[in-house]
Amino acid sequence: MKLAEVIGTVFGVGLLRPASGTWGSMAALPLAYGLFQLGGFFLVLVALIVVFFAGWWATIQITTQGDDPDPSRVVIDEVAGQWVALLPVLYGAMFAGVEVTRLWPGWIAAFVFFRLFDIWKPGPVGRADRRHDPLGVMLDDVIAGVMAAVIVILLAIAYHVPMILG
Repeated sequence: MKLAEVIGTVFGVGLLRPASGTWGSMAALPLAYGLFQLGGFFLVLVALIVVFFAGWWATIQITTQGDDPDPSRVVIDEVAGQWVALLPVLYGAMFAGVEVTRLWPGWIAAFVFFRLFDIWKPGPVGRADRRHDPLGVMLDDVIAGVMAAVIVILLAIAYHVPMILG
């Protein structure tokens, strides 16, 4: 297997069926956890940047060999988007000095809302997807991740503010 395929399919996770994108998002969770345990929030942030550019490169390599601008086996974009959605949870754990697994509702919300926005493709997610190029493949998931991250933040505020005020 060529390097671009290894990266693009996240070591073959993208070959799982059905719903390869969901499998890719699920694979992103333990990867984020492991990176957070190894080096904290900032390691995940650096890894996210590396994954975005490596994924863009891999998608270029994979799509030049076929006529599908967004092959379902390419799930590195889901990893990047899922990590973006998790950033508020990881930052919250770092800020509060708590074990990141204690914020499990945030993990679930990040996963569910990322998948929702990635599948539904509202507004800017759909615009990025309609680029039909490798950058669009990566960007639609990153934008879906940003939208999910905003929801995660709003849910955290809705949960914590009454506790602080009450």
